[in-house]
Amino acid sequence: MNKRYYSLDVFRGATVALMILVNNPGSWSHLFSPLAHAEWHGLTPTDLVFPFFLFAMGNALAFVMPRLRESGDRIFWQKVLKRTVLIFGIGLFLNWWPFVQWQGDALVFKHWVNPDDPERGIRIFGVLQRIALAYCFASIMVYYLKEKSVIAVSAVLLLVYWLLCVVFGGNDPYSLAGWFGTDVDKRVLGVAHLYKGEGVPFDPEGLMSTLPAIVQVVLGYLTGKYIRLQGRVEWLWPKLEVSGESIYKMLAGLFVTAVLLSLLGLFWGLGFPINKKIWTSSYVLYTSGLALFAIGSMIWFIEVLGVRNWLTRFFDVFGKNPLFIFVLSGALPRLLGLIRIPVGINDAGEQRYTTPLHWFYTNVCAHIPGPSEVGSFCYALAFLAVCWGICYVLDKKKIYIKV
Repeated sequence: MNKRYYSLDVFRGATVALMILVNNPGSWSHLFSPLAHAEWHGLTPTDLVFPFFLFAMGNALAFVMPRLRESGDRIFWQKVLKRTVLIFGIGLFLNWWPFVQWQGDALVFKHWVNPDDPERGIRIFGVLQRIALAYCFASIMVYYLKEKSVIAVSAVLLLVYWLLCVVFGGNDPYSLAGWFGTDVDKRVLGVAHLYKGEGVPFDPEGLMSTLPAIVQVVLGYLTGKYIRLQGRVEWLWPKLEVSGESIYKMLAGLFVTAVLLSLLGLFWGLGFPINKKIWTSSYVLYTSGLALFAIGSMIWFIEVLGVRNWLTRFFDVFGKNPLFIFVLSGALPRLLGLIRIPVGINDAGEQRYTTPLHWFYTNVCAHIPGPSEVGSFCYALAFLAVCWGICYVLDKKKIYIKV
């Protein structure tokens, strides 16, 4: 059965909407704690968004893969490699965009490596780059391997990553200073091209932590296939008969698997801490279990109970152009950041400037009654509303920008 589940579109749209919301606060200094990433070990609701998106990508792959198999190897490689290169390239483009920046009163070109500071340059990796690589390798795995082999290889990837952390890590292999992946990124990518947001060169979407992220897509794929076949798993239960109540059997399977993955992730987390920034194997299992809970709940409410309301419509609109609106949500603030609005003179007698979006935050959102976090959150909601409006117009005109 190839029934199309509206709930999966809503799930994908919700993850995109939440990614935009948490990435665009009015001020990074004023965040409600659930909207901030965990300092290091542990996780907050915000730390669920990215793995949920990878999981949703795997879901979608399950509905596309039958057509790719029918088309043959040549078409498969053409489509997968093209999509991988495009998504990775767009991510790199976004890191470099808008190619110029203000330096004093002049716009100067953003060099690949800063000529005045060779340890600073354009970051190579990022969210879209991880999506591209995880999608590519997961697609190859599920195309060429049988399900039992896919699960075995996924387990090996998670275990090998744990072993690499222990063997090649420092005295505290799961700490910022001791994690082995940073040394790999420095040697392969170069210090100039790493993320500096932690105060030191460290890339939370670097090479080594992409290995377990591949499994996140694979688990999403296996879930999507399970849903597409209404709970039939031939290699596991070859004699299971599909009846009119198959959706209930499928939901039971989703929730049981969700419990098992979540508990396994928590248990593994006792020795291999749950950590988004180094994307630990325990983090993969735990967040995948929670993603299964979310998907199962959405299927229950939307497909079984028939819930269709403004909220499902709101998220569904995001799900129609997910990558496009995510890229636009990152590109637009950077572009508007080139517009300078004079806001007075500093103590040194120099002209001070702000940008249109920062002006809106400081002059409108920051004055909303309540703690500073309220204004920052209202700004994020306003930005999300603008993005939704763009997606709504595109959907009305039946414009779907695919990569």
